[in-house]
Amino acid sequence: MILPIVAYGDPVLRKVGIEIDANYPGLEELISNMKETMYNASGVGLAAPQIGKAIRLFVIDASPFAEDEDLSDKDRAVLKDFNKVFINAEIVNEEGDEWAFNEGCLSIPDILEDVFRQPKITIEYQDEDFNKHTEVLDGLAARVFQHEYDHIEGILFTDKLSTLKKRIIKKKLENISKGKIKADYRMRFPNLKKKK
Repeated sequence: MILPIVAYGDPVLRKVGIEIDANYPGLEELISNMKETMYNASGVGLAAPQIGKAIRLFVIDASPFAEDEDLSDKDRAVLKDFNKVFINAEIVNEEGDEWAFNEGCLSIPDILEDVFRQPKITIEYQDEDFNKHTEVLDGLAARVFQHEYDHIEGILFTDKLSTLKKRIIKKKLENISKGKIKADYRMRFPNLKKKK
């Protein structure tokens, strides 16, 4: 089932997600719905807060990036198979010089900005069967993970922008929170007053 994606301004996007266990109600269906919602919106990642649930869960399928001819063969090979469910994820270590990359977010449509992130991370997480994993990610795979991880920490990519950039996009963000935007997918807006 395709779920509405929560728009910028909704308080759930600012909550730090709580850990879940295998007894979380309807988890398998939730993961399936999140993947369907992500694909419907042409996204490469979707975190539970973006569908209104403040839990430590996100899904990633970065395979569309594998078709980018500007990337190295190594990066394309990694991204082609980077399709995973992350539960109770943690970043254990970040290293390297920060680099900029143009990011967007399904909760913040039509805004793309350069965000600086470190290129190499060590992560721990559980998969959908609650098996524990420790992995090292770098390049674009690390960046996609960091973006989704921020969501379960209550952080948005716009928080990482300079004061000037934030001022420039302030009106656009206000319009998104008021539903004054057209998206190619279902959205839920926080500041739409119900008419009596």
